[in-house]
Amino acid sequence: MIPGALYRRLQGPYHFALAFLAAVACGFPSKKMTVIGVTGTKGKTTTSYLIEQILSRAGYKAGLATTVSFKIAGREWVNETKQTMLGRFALQRLLREMVREGCTHAVVETSSEGILQHRQRFVDYDMAVFTNVTPEHLERHGGFANYRSAKVKLFEQVAKKKEGIGVYNLDDQNAAYFLAPPVKNKYGFGERAADSSSVVGHQYKISNIQLSPTETKFEMNGEWFEMPLLGGFNVMNAAAAITAGLALKIPVANIADAVRIAKPPPGRFELIPNNRAITIIVDYSYETASFEKALEATRLFKPQRVIAIIGGTGGGRDKWRRPILGELADHYADIVIVTTDDPYDEDPEAIMDEILEGAKKTGARVMGDNLFRIADRREAIRKALALAKAGDAILISGMGAERSITINGKEVPWNDRQAVEEELGKSDLVVS
Repeated sequence: MIPGALYRRLQGPYHFALAFLAAVACGFPSKKMTVIGVTGTKGKTTTSYLIEQILSRAGYKAGLATTVSFKIAGREWVNETKQTMLGRFALQRLLREMVREGCTHAVVETSSEGILQHRQRFVDYDMAVFTNVTPEHLERHGGFANYRSAKVKLFEQVAKKKEGIGVYNLDDQNAAYFLAPPVKNKYGFGERAADSSSVVGHQYKISNIQLSPTETKFEMNGEWFEMPLLGGFNVMNAAAAITAGLALKIPVANIADAVRIAKPPPGRFELIPNNRAITIIVDYSYETASFEKALEATRLFKPQRVIAIIGGTGGGRDKWRRPILGELADHYADIVIVTTDDPYDEDPEAIMDEILEGAKKTGARVMGDNLFRIADRREAIRKALALAKAGDAILISGMGAERSITINGKEVPWNDRQAVEEELGKSDLVVS
């Protein structure tokens, strides 16, 4: 048996070799396209989706690889791998298929886990986009600094390109780390963009943000943009995509047209129509910053009450955030339902205990009144629908468009939206 320390040291060369072999086997397909890598803690999927739509609206054939789905020249299918970034051979095969279908551009959501395993190596990135970075996957990376450094490697890779392009969220307090690699062409965006470092040659200042339950409007350097995507967090996602489009020399009119009719990815602050006059939102927000933003955005609908369904991801990942999720739900929501969210091989009851610890912190919660513990996720959704009255909003967080849930190591089919629609259609649903 190989000792643990030696095993870990061997992992780097092993993953590197696999990445090289995969690229060789597929003929280095990324060299035949303009490849855009999107990295960050939050907003990667939505930003990637918007960049692909901007490219398509401008007349380019584009491919897309994200947590939620894959797309090649308009043909889209679900990502059922539970991987944000595909493994080396699968990713190179996907890029090769994009080339065969005539794609000139590829947008690849690029995760820290993927970078840790060299999945980005031998992908010929021309542009790197930085959305933001907050604490996540800390156990896996051995701390926040290592997590951040993994993401910076994408910019180090692009810096080796003669005309590499970097797109940066200049409002993020960690932007300087991503700006450090000497990428040739630097484009920045943010509400404070005009005050940022002079190392960024092109800066786009966001201003005049207007949020509503039906649309979002904002300015960037005097140009107005409007879109159906909701919430302040989506302003930043859109700004990242717009800046990427501008860096690719796409006319601003084409970009504005694409943003005006943009579609969000499934499970990202997705509204579910119903005939009960309640707002039902499915969102992927499984970590603290995203969950808080989603709760804030839910208030745009001016609901009578907010009912929040939350769980905690298992597998030993980021246990520290569980009580914080509970605290956030206690602060923003009127009714909190704690349930199961991909516990993997962990005890779902223990995970719920940790979330409830935070939810009960203020002492304002009464179990069975404004706080519920329901391990079965379907039953939790059913309870929320039963409690909801006209004018209320339900935020179902944590899984988004995921197609399965893993409990006690067993993966079973699951989809939040489908569960909601099925429960809404049941005649025995008793509404409070």
